[in-house]
Amino acid sequence: MRSLSTIGGLIGMVVLTGCTTMTDIAPGSSLADVQADYGKPSLTCEQPNGQLRLIWSQQPFGQYAWATTVDAQGKVGTVAQILQDQRFNQLNEGQWGPDRVTCEFGPPANVESVGMPSVRKTVWGYRYKQYGVWNSIMNVFFDPETMQVTGYYPTPDPMYEYDEWSMFY
Repeated sequence: MRSLSTIGGLIGMVVLTGCTTMTDIAPGSSLADVQADYGKPSLTCEQPNGQLRLIWSQQPFGQYAWATTVDAQGKVGTVAQILQDQRFNQLNEGQWGPDRVTCEFGPPANVESVGMPSVRKTVWGYRYKQYGVWNSIMNVFFDPETMQVTGYYPTPDPMYEYDEWSMFY
């Protein structure tokens, strides 16, 4: 009985501490307070309007990244989880080079060169939960000469694939 109450207490602590995420940060909070709670961002990009875009990323092994903007007074805007299908769909609009992709989604989990010599592509992979459910990698394809995005699509993340033989070794 004692071990059941201990387990129940641990589950309660996990539930209470696991309920807040960066998206719960109130707009207008000071950047100093946000960094005190969540650490320094993984990436800072200066925006054309003079604001800073900050990204806290779990890449290369995590599936989440959060972004916000910071105004001249050091106040953060709305914090959003950015590795989501609807956000990746922005890649359909306009020109996307490496700097723009990085400032929108943060650093990729991996960068590879794929294809045959005549049709080579550079691919950036972002680990994420496709539709909030499936362990996936969003592959963003760049033309190696122009370094402009030519396409993107998700694939299952091999890091999470089950190997039925793993129980034997």
